[in-house]
Amino acid sequence: MAISDGSGRLANMNSIAMQVLMGRWYMVFAAFLIMSAAGATYMFGDYSGDIKSALGYDQTTITLLSFFKDLGSNVGIIAGLINEVTPPWVVLSVGAVLNFFGYFMIWMAVTKKISTPQIWQMCLYICIGANSQTFANTGALVTCVKNFPERRGAVLGLLKGFLGLSGAIITQLYYAIYGNNSKSLILFIGWLPAAISFAFLRTIRIMKVIRQPNELKVFYDFLYISLGLAGFLMIIIIAEESTQFSEAEYVGSSIPVFVFLFLPLAIVIREEYGIWKRKKVHEVNKSPSQLKIVTESEKPNAGVVALSPSSSINGVSTSTQLAQKLPTSQNPQEKVSCFKNVFSPPSRGEDYTILQALFSIDMLVLFFSSICGIGGTLTAIDNLGQIGTSLGYPNKSISTFVSLVSIWNYLGRVAAGFVSEILLTKYKLPRPLFLTLILLFSCIGHFLIAFNVPNGLYLASVIIGFSFGAQWPLLFAIISELFGLKYYSTLYNFGGVASPIGLYILNVKVTGHLYDKEAERQLAAAGIVRKAGEELNCNGVDCFKQAFVIITVVTVIGAIVSVILVVRTRKFYGSDIYKKFREEAKAAEMEMASDGSGSELVVVGSDGGHTGREEVDE
Repeated sequence: MAISDGSGRLANMNSIAMQVLMGRWYMVFAAFLIMSAAGATYMFGDYSGDIKSALGYDQTTITLLSFFKDLGSNVGIIAGLINEVTPPWVVLSVGAVLNFFGYFMIWMAVTKKISTPQIWQMCLYICIGANSQTFANTGALVTCVKNFPERRGAVLGLLKGFLGLSGAIITQLYYAIYGNNSKSLILFIGWLPAAISFAFLRTIRIMKVIRQPNELKVFYDFLYISLGLAGFLMIIIIAEESTQFSEAEYVGSSIPVFVFLFLPLAIVIREEYGIWKRKKVHEVNKSPSQLKIVTESEKPNAGVVALSPSSSINGVSTSTQLAQKLPTSQNPQEKVSCFKNVFSPPSRGEDYTILQALFSIDMLVLFFSSICGIGGTLTAIDNLGQIGTSLGYPNKSISTFVSLVSIWNYLGRVAAGFVSEILLTKYKLPRPLFLTLILLFSCIGHFLIAFNVPNGLYLASVIIGFSFGAQWPLLFAIISELFGLKYYSTLYNFGGVASPIGLYILNVKVTGHLYDKEAERQLAAAGIVRKAGEELNCNGVDCFKQAFVIITVVTVIGAIVSVILVVRTRKFYGSDIYKKFREEAKAAEMEMASDGSGSELVVVGSDGGHTGREEVDE
């Protein structure tokens, strides 16, 4: 490494740069950007009209495409299983390829650059493209949760929030690049997420457990920036609703979006620079008499620091800590088949096996409630364009509904993540209780759609967007808390399966069927014969009224069932559910060694008498 004028300034700059690029906070920033571009599935209402008109589909076919879109975006079992045995960059790479292929083929079909595909082919394309979202979620979000186990509510809220906000972000960027060309939007959501994922393949990775006293404050700083981004997008959406933007104005409005997206990088540099400074101070003040590093030829066990038997760290005997770190011998004959202990799970909060979690009553109750709640709200979101058209709203208002859903989707996610975490920590309120309240709240939005309250679709978009967003961090946080993090990649993706099941039942079988039935009744009443290949449109409140009355009833049932989980887990959430993670981190603070891979662990002092543990990858 080059040294400038003997002062070491160039070496220090290079060292700081590596600290930032390889640090855990930069990894969080990379996850923000990946999630900010991974929400193309929430924009289906923006381009479904182009698919319907270009290919001559009826509403039942559109809802079928919507089902396969949500099937792909939520069935991430394959992504989860891959992530169990490979590093995150493999999952992100596969997701990027799937994303580009799926949406590129849809764009080719809509723009007539290829012959009109069969319906099953379009279903396959949109399922493949949407399935890339599960790979982005698994690669980025699950990795961050495992790296910050004690802040999972904040992590899930923020990352899911950026995912929910991605629809509005992508919309503003595509206006600046392509103008008001909705067909080009399909191409845009094909290449942008893939490019971002490839850019951060090296950054997203599992890191050793690290504790930092101001950790929560850093996440709040990220939250404030994301709130600023959401507020700006809201202002721009209102401005676009009231006036016609020129191409230059669209470009100008996209610049603050870029600023907000990259502003978290300033916080990353601040935190990593602080870590770098503390590491340097530690290296200068390190006393050889207090710490002896065992050489490669001496050490009996790799990575163990030799300390005197009477020594202690933070008042805890070193011999005790070393005993906890030494591997214990296991008798292979003591291992029990995973099929034999399916119905003998450990205590809540411990690491369940995949089968133990899937067959537990807690998971079944949570899964059923999510089918009812997420299925209903997602049905409303996917049909917003058709709902607005049938109720007589102008096209510009329909675009506004989609953006409002995206922004309030974000607010629901961050609110559910942070608020439930605060109330859980301070008052021991069960997290499933918040899920029950959100399900009941979403019923108001369904009611507004069912009975066409004047201008009620604006408020319904807000309520449904918030409710839909809030359910996701709650669902995934509950899964991680009840069933542990060992197989979280797979269990996380299993939880998402509730969405396509609910969507298929409530959207394809209920909403789409009733819509087409009413549209055919209107054609028959007007004496019009529908030609083959002609799209089927319905007008008036009756198009969606019966369907959303049914959805409201189903959501109430889901809320009632979720109360069972609240009662079952009340005692668990009343205990210290993060205790074992603090104990693991405390044990890690006692480990002071060079692991031989160029990664040095240092224990540094911090405010409040605690000790932080930093990791620097050379």
